[in-house]
Amino acid sequence: MAKKEAAPKNEKGFEESLWDSANRLRGSVESSEYKHVVLSLIFLKFVSDKFEERRAELLAEGKEKYADMVEFCTMKNIFYLPETSRWSHIQQYAKQDDIAIRIDSALTAVEKSNASLKGALPDNYFSRIGLDGSKLSALIDTINNIDTVADKEEDVVGRVYEYFLGKFAASEGKLGGEFYTPKCVVNLIAEMIEPYKGKIYDPCCGSGGMFVQSLKFVQSHHGNTKDISVYGQEYTATTYKLAKMNLAVRGLSANLGEVPADSFFKDQHPDLKADYIMANPPFNMKEWRAANELVHDSRWSGYETPPTGNANYAWILHMVSKLSEHGVAGFVLANGSMSTNTTGEGTIRQKLVENDLVDCMIALPGQLFYTTQIPVCLWFLSKSKQADDERGYRNREGETLFIDARKMGSMISRTQKELLGEDIAAIAQTYHSWRSGSKVKRGEEGGSAGVSPAFSFNAGGTPALLPSPLPPYEDVAGYCKSATLEEMRKHDFVLTPGRYVGAADIEDDGIPFETKMREMSRTLYAQMEESAKLDEVIRKNLAGLGYGE
Repeated sequence: MAKKEAAPKNEKGFEESLWDSANRLRGSVESSEYKHVVLSLIFLKFVSDKFEERRAELLAEGKEKYADMVEFCTMKNIFYLPETSRWSHIQQYAKQDDIAIRIDSALTAVEKSNASLKGALPDNYFSRIGLDGSKLSALIDTINNIDTVADKEEDVVGRVYEYFLGKFAASEGKLGGEFYTPKCVVNLIAEMIEPYKGKIYDPCCGSGGMFVQSLKFVQSHHGNTKDISVYGQEYTATTYKLAKMNLAVRGLSANLGEVPADSFFKDQHPDLKADYIMANPPFNMKEWRAANELVHDSRWSGYETPPTGNANYAWILHMVSKLSEHGVAGFVLANGSMSTNTTGEGTIRQKLVENDLVDCMIALPGQLFYTTQIPVCLWFLSKSKQADDERGYRNREGETLFIDARKMGSMISRTQKELLGEDIAAIAQTYHSWRSGSKVKRGEEGGSAGVSPAFSFNAGGTPALLPSPLPPYEDVAGYCKSATLEEMRKHDFVLTPGRYVGAADIEDDGIPFETKMREMSRTLYAQMEESAKLDEVIRKNLAGLGYGE
């Protein structure tokens, strides 16, 4: 038992030491750049370790002549590395003045030798940015200590990628949001839409975090990762490469398009119909098109053309156009998207509701993102709210679930909050109970006066998941509400959960009203007497200064 507890501790220490080594690059390279240095080297070490492991396996089997053949690597989904691209070669020349050039050559050769890595690796990056040789050598030495394949059960490199992407996002401020979405938010989306089987799409995929979490979801629920196929697109060239590397180290094949490109103006998957869409579009993106561009685009068919001043509804309609007949989408947007009426946005939102596409709306707590303090929400759209026997879902046509999760989450630092596992499980269970069960009224069997059968409540009024089978759904004041189309019409199609869930019930503490009033009155009178004394002191002080009445 002690041995198992020690491993994560050591691993954490390794991650921190690697981060310290990366930080030593400060001064010789911009902080926004050195993530590419570190992650590229980690990638090279990982693919080299996998290659050497496969090579040793062939040698042990007496197949020396096959040990350096491309086909015998790729048949086991392992990248082939020419001799000058192997980590042993990089380590051998780490102290030489030309090490940056050698790394660039190694990465170029890896990409040329493996078609699936086309466009994924930096092009002459190390020599171009002029790294300090001694600092680069020290970083290579630190990475050399990682055995990326020692633990077959542990995704060591994947964990390093997650750790570093999160750290880089935190250190880079706003820029970090271009490639990283907090893991807890991605995890919640995956637990809600359950991407077991089919096509998954992200039109603004950043470093590929949505895809990674989809893979983890399938694995954790004992599904088959071969049952999902991944499609994505990313505009920023360096982030596009990050995504391809991030997916490659996890053995996840994905179609991210031939080149990095704008999803609005150069859609890389024009005919795609996805079963699942997971996304975190750039918040409130301004001037995303000129006034005369994309005015009659087929993606807006049946809706108003999204305004030029904010791309939020352009992203929504783009995703709607990509959904398959029974597709579902879960994505992050700024809170303003739930209520804005600017330049036709309210009309688009009304049409989305009337077309019965809005499945669930979740208000998230603040401080989840490294990059912004803007309050955010999750939208969930569904092309079919009808009964689904395979999932045990009942018909929810004409209804939308609202969840107010703003009180959930825990502070993990002075400025950062995170949704914990129990928070994610509680929210997901609320949704799946609603989709699978009929509504239970308070006082009926399975319900209770003031507490949902799904939850107990913490002192702060937030729901805590109970270890029980999926319970019947029940509206809970201050937390969740199943609203009808008519109710949403009464609220002018504003989709802010707080409008629907109302205020939480106040638990009766058993103290009679008369007793409370006497205690509060005594406290009030004492405070009034103290106030009068302080007023007299102030008057005397003012008089002493010559300002008396």
